[in-house]
This record gives sequence, C-alpha cells and structure tokens, in this order.
Amino acid sequence: MPTISLLSNAVRFLSADMVEKAKSGHPGVALGLADIVTVLWTKFLNFNPQKPRWANRDRFIISGGHASAMLYSLLYLSGFEDITIEDLKNFRQLESKTAGHPEYGVLAGIEATTGPLGQGLAMGVGMALSEKMAKARLGSDLINHKVYITCGDGDLMEGISEEAVSLAGHLKLNNLIVLWDNNEITIDGSTSLSTSTNQIERFKANGWQTMQIDGHNFEEIETALKVTQDSDRPVFIACKTIIGFGCPNKAGSSVVHGAPLGQEELNALRENLEWNYAPFEVPEEILSKWRESGKRGAELCEQWEQNAENNPNYDVLKRMLSDKVPSSFDAKFAEFKQGLLQEKPALATRKSSQNALEQVASLIPDLVGGSADLTPSNLTNTSISKQISSSDFSGNYIEYGIREHVMGAMMNGIALHGFFKPYGGTFFVFADYLKPAMRLSALMELPVIYVLTHDSIGVGEDGPTHQPIEQLAMLRTIPNLTTLRPADALECAESWQIAVHNNKPTALILTRQKLPFVRNSANENLTAKGAYVISAEKSQRMATLIATGSEVSLALEAQKQLWEQGVDTAVVSMPSWDLFEQQSTEYRMQVLGTVPKVSVEAAHPFGWERFADKCIGINHFGASGPAEKVFEKSGLVVQNVVKAVLDMI
Repeated sequence: MPTISLLSNAVRFLSADMVEKAKSGHPGVALGLADIVTVLWTKFLNFNPQKPRWANRDRFIISGGHASAMLYSLLYLSGFEDITIEDLKNFRQLESKTAGHPEYGVLAGIEATTGPLGQGLAMGVGMALSEKMAKARLGSDLINHKVYITCGDGDLMEGISEEAVSLAGHLKLNNLIVLWDNNEITIDGSTSLSTSTNQIERFKANGWQTMQIDGHNFEEIETALKVTQDSDRPVFIACKTIIGFGCPNKAGSSVVHGAPLGQEELNALRENLEWNYAPFEVPEEILSKWRESGKRGAELCEQWEQNAENNPNYDVLKRMLSDKVPSSFDAKFAEFKQGLLQEKPALATRKSSQNALEQVASLIPDLVGGSADLTPSNLTNTSISKQISSSDFSGNYIEYGIREHVMGAMMNGIALHGFFKPYGGTFFVFADYLKPAMRLSALMELPVIYVLTHDSIGVGEDGPTHQPIEQLAMLRTIPNLTTLRPADALECAESWQIAVHNNKPTALILTRQKLPFVRNSANENLTAKGAYVISAEKSQRMATLIATGSEVSLALEAQKQLWEQGVDTAVVSMPSWDLFEQQSTEYRMQVLGTVPKVSVEAAHPFGWERFADKCIGINHFGASGPAEKVFEKSGLVVQNVVKAVLDMI
C-alpha cells in the first residue's frame, strides 16, 4: 500500500520533470506544496474527474499560477480524462494544454486563469460568495461545497489581497479555506528584504480563523483541514514549508523558484527522497491509489445527482446553470425600447442604464450586481435590489465597499462559479483599478458586465482626477472586451441587451450629464452593429461625422450648420469599435462612405485614425469647472467641428 509520502512524491517528481524537460518553469513551489495538496486532494477535496463541471464540486485554485506544473500533475494523477502523460511532457510548449500558467477552458480541472498574483485569491472569494448565494436560493441539499486556495507571499503582498481578505472576513465566508505556502522566499531572496507583516495577526484582524502548521507534517495538515470543515469564519492556514523541499543544494533558496533544477540537482533529489523511477514514470500502485481519490468524488457526485433530481429546486438549479437569458427576454425588452422611442427621455446615460437595468433585472432572475461604494452615482441598483450580508445571502446586490480591485476579480469568480451573471459599477476613471481583472475577464471570455459611469470631462467640477481621458483607448485595446459608449436612452437599452447576451465581458461607458434623445427608430438593435448612420445626408454626401456617446448630439448640431453652409454631411454614431469591425466590409464602407471623415469624442483620439481623416478629441487632462465650460476649454464645441469639416473639403 503506497504511503501518503509516496503519493506526494509523485506530484513532486512529475512537476520537477516537467520543468526540467521544458527548461522553463517553477519547480520550487511544487516541491514545497506537494505534501499539502496531496492530503487535500486525496482526503478532502470533492470532485469528479469524469464530470469535472459537477455543480456541487469543491473549487480548487492555485492563486500563484506559477505552480501550474503541480496542478497539471494533480489533474493527471487524479484521473482527469483530458490530460495525459504526453501533455505533461509537453509542458510550456506552443499550443500545449499545459501552459506556463493555468488557463481556464484549456483543461477541465482548471477553475480559473491565474498568474497575476492576488487575482486567484480574489476570484476565490467571489466563488465562495457565489456558493453562499446559490445555497441561499437552492438549499444546502443541492449546494454545499467549499473553495480551497493555495497562495504564496506574492499573493499576500499584492494590494488586491487586502481587499479580498477584508471583504471575505466581513461576509464571514466560512466555506473559504486559504492555504498559505509560508516558505519565506520571493524571487529576490528572503521575504525579510521587503516585508515584516505578521500574516496570522493580519487575517485575525479581518475576522478569519487562523492556524499555523508544519506544511510537511501530514498529520498536522490533515488535522487542520478537518478543523476547516466546521468553521464559522473563513480559514487561513499558515503552512510552514521549504521551497524546493528535498533538494540537497537548492532547497530553501530563491534559485529554486523560477528555473529548472538542473539534471545534477534533480538526480540528487531523486536519491534524497528515494524516488527510484525514470522521468515521468509513476508506478502503477501509486497511480492507482491516486485514482481512488477521483473515484471517491465520482461516488459523491452520483449520489448527489440522484438526490438532486428529486429536489423541489432542481429546475431552478438547471436554469441557473444554463443560459442566463430567458427565451422571452428579447420580446419583452423590445416593448421597453418602443416605450423609450415614444417618450424620448433626455437623461444621463447612467440614469438610462438604471432604467434599462430595472427591466433586465426583472427578466433575468440570476443577475447579481453591485458597486464599489458608488451606488447613488453609478445607479446600479433597482427596485428589486436586495443587499447581501453575512446573515442573509438571499439577495442580489453586493456592497463591495471602496474596493474596485477586488470587485472586478470577484465578479470573475462569480462568473466562473457558474450560477450567476454578475455586473458591477464604478467611475470610469477607476477602470485603472479594474484593469487586471478586466484583462482576465477578457482572457477567460467571461460574461461579466462593467458599468462605468462619469465617462468624460462631462464630470465637470470633480476635475481632472475624475475625468477619463485615456481610459477608452485602453479598453478598446483589450481583446474580447466589448466596449459600448451609448449616445442616448435607446442606445443605452440596446447596450444592455448586447451585454446580457454577450458570452464575453462588456463595458458600458455612461455619462454623468443629461443627453438629448437622438434616435428615431427602435425596430432593430443598431448598437449591435457597432456603428450606423444616425442622420443621413440629404442628397450627395460630402463629409461624414463620426461620434460616440455625448458627442453624437454635438455632431448632429454641427451637421445642421454644415447643411446651412451647403455641405451635405452624414452623422454616424459609433458606440462600439469592436462590434463595428466585426461587420462586413460592404457595410462598413456604406456607413463611413468614401468622403472626408471627422471623428468627435471627449477622450484621447488614439486609434481614431483607423476610421477618420481628422480626429477631434482630448490629448491633455481636463479641468475643474462646470461641464459645459470644460467642453469649451477643450475645444469640443460645434463651431470647431464645423471648421474641421470645412477645412478638409
């Protein structure tokens, strides 16, 4: 009967062999964490390799994504069907399943893409919150699982970790267990070079249950994990480990962190730990013992499925795990849009967004929202919003506090968990705080909705610190992110319609100031085309004005003056560059025309040259004052638009 030590060494040597063959990777963390994850996976973690998306499985995240070799070893040893020994041998190679950091969607057992430190920890908090919310709706007979996270010093040094730890403690997420790889080493050397934080006291101060164990003592590891099963708070286990455990010359040093051991040291490691097997060789009795952990989970899964089918909430569960947009949504939402066309409200698009959200929330029961302490400004709440708290998770609105970093990452975790469609709001300028999470949303292609208000110098009196200039250009460069800047209430409603159907992330860029209603038809979602002619030329087009958001109405005013001067001009509203670029060449040519083109947008003009011959924008920071005065000072006025067209033709 293979001992637990032999099972752990199987993880160690597969990981070290992978890194050595690739001549690239991080062997130290796998060697140090192997004992901990072996106990966790073989005795506590509930999962089914044959049904890796089992709804009630425990989630396991390596927040330090450089431990990817360890994760791949665990997946192979446990019997996940989409990973083979050949995949391990192909570690870090082009188009391999076993990438340098775990990538969600590539292998079934990868719960999240991790790599940017701290993000995995924060996504895990989102998953734990999602489990609580799902359990509140479905009952503990259907949903009752835990989220386990391994993290290192780097995760805990990144600022996002404080936001995550604080909010998790506040919400008392007792289904969350964090295993800290406390090896006192970072890339530059000892952690004493850069930190003196007492992590135990830090987590205690944030309301966590804490423990300290020897991360290489199997009995202590198992005892600690048993304690976590019945905690009334999130649990932080400080696991004292040795990075590169077992290496006779490199253990405990930074040199073992991010480089192969070298054949000589790897041979010495084999001798030291008495692993007398060739690279990538796992004896059958050890592999069979590992596969039993997967079989244990399969039995739990089968029992759960049998019970679930007889549960009164089973149909709700199936709905929550399926497409979150009911088939009746578009027809009912069309009635709302027709009402807007009749009413023609002149509203700030943040308010138009709230009105549209009111409809969306009533039609999509699994929508959950929140704001980074800006609800009255972002207008992300509705009449059916109910706050989630540590004593009641049945609501649908999350008070994230002033924590944009963790809000974005937690929304990713909620989306990954699979039960809810998340949205969250903040000021657009603070997309800078959201950027790492937004990038991961896009990389993982998660249907997260970002509501970003106060979108330009139209913020006015709050001044340049709160006036976005470069943020639109930043978002437009992120692959897979749909960025929408609507011009009025109808475009705003169409943007929400796009967002809820989108299987990738969406950013809604919304104004603080009121905008006139500019559309004259609601029969087709024109915003979904990315750009369209909102006001055509009278006869023979001589110029095209292209604008987004609040500048569409400005362009329409300029069009009137140009008509008066005999310049037949068309106006194009372009709420989304990326959606427009997905249209056919013929359509794009039809919209833009072959005449001189001028773009108008209260943001940095970077990138507009792909559509326009002349770009009117802002390549400097804003100013503090009434919005209309700031627009004048920045040259975003009708006469300048008219002059730009006249100069060109």
